Parts: sequence; structure tokens; C-alpha cells
Amino acid sequence: MGDRAMSDAQHAVPPLRGMASEQPAGSRRGFPTDPIERLTLRIRLRAQLRVLWLRTLWRRETDRETQRVVTHAQVDAALEGWDTPEAEAAFRLGFPAARQAVDALARVEAAMEADRTDRFSRLAGLFALTRPEADLLQACLAATLDPALARVFAYLQDVATRCYVTEELAAQLFDHGPSAVLDADSALRRWQLVSEEPVAPGEPPALVCDPLVRAWMLGGHHLDEALVGVARAHAAPARALPRWPVDETAARIDRILATAGRARIVVRGTPGSGRRTLAAAIASRLGLRLLVVDADAIDDESWPRLFVRAQRQAFLDRCALAWTGERLANRPWPRVVASFPVQFAIVEPGQAVPTAVDAVEETISTPSLSLAEREAMLRRLVPGTEGWPEGAVATLAARHRLVIGEIAALAARRPASADEAAAHVRLTQRHRLGEVAQWIECSFTADDLVLPASLREAIDDLVFEARTRALVWEDDAARRLFPQGRGLLALLAGPPGTGKTMTAQTVAAALGLDLFRISLSEVVSKYVGETSKNLQRVFARAEEMDAVLLFDEADALFSRRTEIKDAHDRYANTDTNHLLQAVEAYGGVALLATNRKSNIDAAFLRRIRYVLDIPRPGPAERVELWRRLVGELAGRETTARLASPLQRLADSIEATGAQIKYAVLSALFAARRDGAPIGMIHILRGLERELIKEGRALTERERDRLCAP
Repeated sequence: MGDRAMSDAQHAVPPLRGMASEQPAGSRRGFPTDPIERLTLRIRLRAQLRVLWLRTLWRRETDRETQRVVTHAQVDAALEGWDTPEAEAAFRLGFPAARQAVDALARVEAAMEADRTDRFSRLAGLFALTRPEADLLQACLAATLDPALARVFAYLQDVATRCYVTEELAAQLFDHGPSAVLDADSALRRWQLVSEEPVAPGEPPALVCDPLVRAWMLGGHHLDEALVGVARAHAAPARALPRWPVDETAARIDRILATAGRARIVVRGTPGSGRRTLAAAIASRLGLRLLVVDADAIDDESWPRLFVRAQRQAFLDRCALAWTGERLANRPWPRVVASFPVQFAIVEPGQAVPTAVDAVEETISTPSLSLAEREAMLRRLVPGTEGWPEGAVATLAARHRLVIGEIAALAARRPASADEAAAHVRLTQRHRLGEVAQWIECSFTADDLVLPASLREAIDDLVFEARTRALVWEDDAARRLFPQGRGLLALLAGPPGTGKTMTAQTVAAALGLDLFRISLSEVVSKYVGETSKNLQRVFARAEEMDAVLLFDEADALFSRRTEIKDAHDRYANTDTNHLLQAVEAYGGVALLATNRKSNIDAAFLRRIRYVLDIPRPGPAERVELWRRLVGELAGRETTARLASPLQRLADSIEATGAQIKYAVLSALFAARRDGAPIGMIHILRGLERELIKEGRALTERERDRLCAP
């Protein structure tokens, strides 16, 4: 017809040379038992029937007409309705070669109908395909499985460049009639099993089978290319930890699936605590593999499409999905397709999760490793621990609340000694808190603190309790009597510059732990409830790493609740209540520094084990500070030379430890600038810089008296 120049395309369906000799493809070889061969044979037979019918129509053209762009026969066929399903059906019954193809087709389709276990039948059932949708998908599949069909499809559409499946071609091959198959609500479109690819202006789009569907039909288990870099399989452990709720959770999911049909399990825990491995163990009990999808790796625009792709992968490969990522809470759960029956949400404590759609939700938590479990895992997994000094493994396990991921990373590193292992653990744990915390170097010792004796003793008690509390909380009686409030909280109260941060540094150094200053700008939120959720996540991460947390300006977080006068006061009190609950549930060591102890909520103060009031230094403490700092930075000879002036300075001028430290530092630079040893004139110059910050200054008489020998 229009492209009669391609008449040699008849060779694409061998041996279609003479009408009398034409035989159906299925009759020239044994009947195929392979489902893929049956599928492609079905398409070939239907194409062959269509070819036979079209050639009957084309025989009405004369040789001269075939040279026309539009022939008389084409016009007549369009106006008189020659190419109708009824006419084609009548032709099949009356033409011997067509009847043979019809018989072969009937046998193929009967065999396909009888075999409901083949992959295509399973695929059609998984995605609830209608018969026309299944036919269209088979045509698209056949085009990828049997490339020779491309020429046949171009021949059937009488357009040399249209060597692909179109809706019109599928309707003609399968007698669908004029109704559209690939409409907006088609399962093929919703599940992205078939895509429409633009070809050229005025041309119908090419219908193409998705590559993953083709690979799956051929028996492979491949990750959708759209999910590469976004999703990855997570293997189930050879054996689950004894306290992991694997069997009981799997049993609950079975009951949910039997009644509600879908379950979503929220797995809460800190990073590295084994959340994904726990989910994989539960999925394995259910006979499923686990595919972990990172919501943070998907941009907002791609989210709906990749959500469908992940669900499709889960149905095809029979794997549960586990969703992770900070942005998971802000991602809507699309309802364009049915979700796989078993889904996991991997989150941290305090992290919100999207609303479960048509699913019953269960929440579980990854249990922290006990002291005995940490020690046992270190001995079992970390090479060379048998050569460490006696007690080194136990010390490492007691000092650091290692999670499974950190023990695995330590094992991969193969530390040469216990000291190297401890250094690596501390370095690794410094990254747990992310941007919400700043690591503070702890170079001070208890001897650097210049404090009253009673306060030093209280600090020693704090350090001792922090060192030994892990063993106490392993005791069943202690855990029964103190179901909450097992954390160690201390309030460091006092004026600015009196040594609150330095005290925190000495405590962390004495414990051999890292100190982190919590950034309030990252924790405090203007939204109701968000501050407490952020703090819960900080506490949860820190508790697993056994770090020391330092909250500067703690009164900003734990201030007194106000009298309710408006909605703002009610929301502020709600946040305070949530914060109190978060603090009570925290099991780690936290130090809170404040200049305004009176502003701290009384209910919060009751939860604090130690309240350390750090006063301004008196004359005895001031002279000790002046002598120590001058001696450290300028040498003992300078301290001896300036002993009397420093005593007078300490007796007469009130200054905090921070002011004294920075005054001596300024004096050091001033003396170097003058090219002279440090003298009282330099020290007073540095001190005056500090006093000016408070609106104070030295008089000339004070300067002269303090500089006297």
C-alpha cells in the first residue's frame, strides 16, 4: 500500500512466498514447551494471520497503483471498510493457510492458558493486568525477545520506519477493537511496565517493554537501573542476636497479613545499631529478601516514579522494602499503586515517619548490646584480641558503648593493639552526632582545676560514678528499682568564665571519653515538638557511643514553664514536658552549663544527679591561677620574680579564671612585642583588656601599686 516499495519485507515471515504454500510457523517444528518460545510463537502466529489478510487486500492493487503514494485500493479500503475484524475473521475461516495458523494459535494459547505457573502469568497476576493489557505487554516483550519481529511490525503497519509496537497494531493483532488499552488508569502505565517513546512529529509513540520486565521474564534477578545508587540488597545475618525480636515480630506480621493484608514495621535505633540487619532477619523469617531504599538519594521530583519502581521490584523479586533517610518523614506515601505487603521504615529515635497507607503499623527497637555481648563480639570478630593485654577487651567494651556497625568496622581495620583499637573507636564515634555537635579537645586534667576542696571532691564522685555505672545497671535489681533515670546528668552552674567548660573537659578526659558541645541552633526548632524530637535523636546517638555531652546555656532548653496566657505559652510548656521525658529516658552522661541556675525548671533539677555550683575564685584561688598560668607560659623564674606583685594583684582585683588565662596570654604577646621578659606592666595591660569587657578599668594609683617591686 503506502510503502509498497518495502514489498521485499515479506521475507521477514518465511516462507511466505506463494499464497498456496504458506504454512503457520508452529507447524514447521515441534510444539515449544518453553514459556518464552510459546509467547513469541503466539505473536508470530498472530502476525502471520494479519499478514495473510493484508496480502489478500493488497492483491486488489494493480502493479501500476503500487507506484502511487496513495493508491485507489487504499482509498476504497478506507471508505468501504474492507479491513474490519469481521472480514478478517471470515477470511481466516475460509482460507486454508489461515485455518492452519488459527489451529496452531489455538494450541499455543490453550497451552499458555493451562500453564499458570510461567513467569508471564505470574507477572499478569501480580499487577492485575486485564487481557488486553497482557496482550499488549506480550507484543512489546516479543519485540525485545525476537528482534526479527521489528521488520514484521513495520510490514504490518505499511510504514518502513514504524518497526515497533503501537496501540493500533496491538488492537489489530489481538482483535481488541477501537478502545484504548494504555489509558491513564492502565496498570501498564501505573506500574511503568510499558513506556511510550516519542518517535517523530505526527507518528504514534513507540510502545517499549521496560528492560527490568524483560530481564525478569528471562529468569534474571536484576536491580532496576532507575534504582541503582538508590537501593541495594541487604543480606540476612547467619544468626540473629539473642535479644533481637525476630521470631515474635515475624509472627505478628503473619497475623497482620492474614487479616489486614499489609504491614509496615518501624525499626527504631541509632545508626550502626543493626536496624537493617534486624529487618533483613525478620524478612528472611517470612521467606523474603530485603531491599533497602535511601529516600535521601531521591530528589522530590523523582520520588513518585522511583517509589513505584521500588514497589514493582519488590513484587517481581519477592523482597520486602526498607526505607531509610532523614527526608523520609517529609515524603508522601504515593497511592498510585498497591504497596508490597511487607515494608520497613528504618528511623532514629524521635524521627517522624510518613503515615502508613492501608497498612497496620508495628514499631520495634534495636536493643543495645549488653556489656557481655560487646565483649563477646569483640573477641569473636576482631582479629588479634587474644594477644591483647589481660582485661584490655573488657575495658574497651566497658568504656565504649559500641554498636554492631562499629565492631564490624573495627574488625575490618584489624588493629594491631588495644590502644590502636581504642583510638580508632573514639575517632569513629566522633562522627555519630553529625552537625548537631562539636567535638572539644580535652587536654586538661583534674590538677588543672583550681576549685574549692568540696567542689573537687564532688567532681571526683561524678567521675567515679560515670566509670562504674555500667556494671551497676547490668544488675537486675538496680534496673528494676530504676526503670528510668539511669543516665548521669550534672549541672555546672556559675558566672561566665569560672571554669564550667574546663570542668567538663577534665571530666571527659578522666573518663577517657570524647566531649561534644551540642549546638542549640541545630537542636532548637520553632515548631512544636520538634525540639524534643531533635534532642531525642541526639541523646539516642550519644547513649550508644558513651560520649559526654555538654549543653551550654542549658537554661535556653530547660527553662521554667510559664503561666499559660495564650497558645504560645501552651506550646512552650508542651515542648518543655517533652524535653523532660527525653532527658529522663537518656542513659548516658550529660553535663549542662548555665549562668542562670534560677531559670532552670524545678522538675528538671530533680532529675539531675549532681548540681555543681562553681563560684568566682577567691583570693587564694586567684593567686594560684596567676602563678600557674604565668609559670606555664613564661617559666618558673618569672613566677618567682613576680611572686609579690601577683599576690597583691590576686588580693585586690577580682577576676575569673578565664579572665586571668587570657590576661596572661595577652601579656605574653605584649612582652614579645617589646622584646622583654614578661613583667607586671604586660600582665596589667592584658588584664585591663579583659576588665574593659565588663566596663571596668584600673586606676593610675592601682597600676602604680601593683607594679611596685
